[in-house]
Amino acid sequence: AGADGGLSVPAAPGRAQVFAAVVDTFLEKLVAAGSYQRFANCYRCFYKLQPEMTRSIYDQFVSQLQTSIKEEIQEVKDEGNLEVLFNSLDKIVEEAKNQEKPAWRPSGIPEEDIRSAMVPYLLKHRSYLQKILKEKEEENKKVAESVLAGRERIAELQQLIQACKHAWQ
Repeated sequence: AGADGGLSVPAAPGRAQVFAAVVDTFLEKLVAAGSYQRFANCYRCFYKLQPEMTRSIYDQFVSQLQTSIKEEIQEVKDEGNLEVLFNSLDKIVEEAKNQEKPAWRPSGIPEEDIRSAMVPYLLKHRSYLQKILKEKEEENKKVAESVLAGRERIAELQQLIQACKHAWQ
């Protein structure tokens, strides 16, 4: 019982636990579908001659089948890193529960959906390009001032050379 007098709600099972339960249910239904009665009907002649042996073969077959399936599923889980992925998905779902704003959903009109996704990106890119353009314009302005100052210095030096040339003559 919780502090409010009601029963506390148990935490929902994680996706890894749900997956394991699905696999176990699958195995149970597989064994039920391949019941001993069906097996015995398929091998009726052998069953009539050796019923105990038929039962033993069936038990070994089912046991080996379950083991083989479990090993294959475990291999898939290991190769796909499913435990980690299930846990991260559970974490994402938990974090999403605290969001007040609903998640984005497509409107069904592709043009609007792409526009809603692209416009913020393009506006951000445009402001970045405008910032770079302003920096380049300022840099070009400084370079142009430097060139003008260099030209003025060249003109002064040419006048000085002309003055020296006239004084020398």
